Amino acid sequence: MNAISTPQQNSRLLSLDILRGITIAGMIMVNNPGSWSYAYAPLRHAHWHGLTPTDLVFPFFMFIMGVSTFLSMRKFNFEPSGAAIWKIVRRTILIFVIGLALGWFGQLTRGLASGEPFGVAATHFDTLRILGVLQRLALAYGFAALIAVLMKSKLLAWVIGILLVGYYLILRFGKGFEMSEENIIAVVDQTLLGTTHMYKDTTPEGVRIAFEPEGLLSTIPSIAHVLIGFLFGKLIVEHRDNHTRVEKLLIWGTILAFSGLLLQYGFPINKKIWSSTFVLVTTGFAAQLLGLLIWIIDIHQKEKWSRFFHAFGVNPLIVYVFAGVLANLVSNIRFSYLGESVSLKSFAYEVLLRPWAGDYFGSLLYALLFITVCWLFGYILYKKNIYIKL
Repeated sequence: MNAISTPQQNSRLLSLDILRGITIAGMIMVNNPGSWSYAYAPLRHAHWHGLTPTDLVFPFFMFIMGVSTFLSMRKFNFEPSGAAIWKIVRRTILIFVIGLALGWFGQLTRGLASGEPFGVAATHFDTLRILGVLQRLALAYGFAALIAVLMKSKLLAWVIGILLVGYYLILRFGKGFEMSEENIIAVVDQTLLGTTHMYKDTTPEGVRIAFEPEGLLSTIPSIAHVLIGFLFGKLIVEHRDNHTRVEKLLIWGTILAFSGLLLQYGFPINKKIWSSTFVLVTTGFAAQLLGLLIWIIDIHQKEKWSRFFHAFGVNPLIVYVFAGVLANLVSNIRFSYLGESVSLKSFAYEVLLRPWAGDYFGSLLYALLFITVCWLFGYILYKKNIYIKL
């Protein structure tokens, strides 16, 4: 990673940074409730089919990553030069390794908290989860960016269609809509990764299974997801007038969202399998929200309310990693309180917040407090003009 001192704000839409910041803040909030047992329904993922507000934050960030990929590839003139390919490969590897390291750090802190020696806690590689959020971002970005520079832009819509339709057919004939270990998505991950390196989920019947929500096969539609964002980035650059940008974003966003909503009756909207309808609906909603933000922020200059999110938006990766590290630390650093061993998180929620705020509201307050700490970290970087990129 390298730090650059000053971004060229006048050459970019502030609304892009704000939408990116909103999604990062949302990802951090839904990942860090005071208690998973007491999270409000809108702050929970759909257990299988369906869509909640929480299910929007990750795909929104992936959409913005696609937009940003178009903007960053302009300096290479979208040609598959050595410099362009090296940037894509390097960035893909770095993001993937950071995600893997974050998972390893979680295992380390949990092991140390349970009393394991450092040498033992640090070497549980046989159970290390290989995939995850950052790994999904890395793979989706890497493949999408390579496709974008290797193919003409007018062919990308066809590539997106082939990926989404092909993925539907794979799921249709591979038990892809069942939440079971016989699901083709789970089978591929079990074969290539092994169950000990996979996320463990619970079926509606209460059965614990190895099912990876950021699996290898479900990376296929996420590549299409980034490519759709890439085409919206092209739309934004080709139309310099913000009113035209808003019009195009709202029109195409509505087309995508309604297409996904209508097609869900034969192809359910499902985040855990990253269904093609999930791609259409979430990219559509993301485009609509971006259009709304351009109208509010870039056209009407009403940006004071959004300044909180700017610190998240200009340093998204480092703030997200900081949140992951902090979450592991507060969950596993323990001390004695009234004769009992408690973690920093349990002390903050169980002792300080829950008694007077209640189960659910106390859990939400903890998440908001956690976001505030992460924002302070991002704000310090922002005020010091430190922008960390890969």
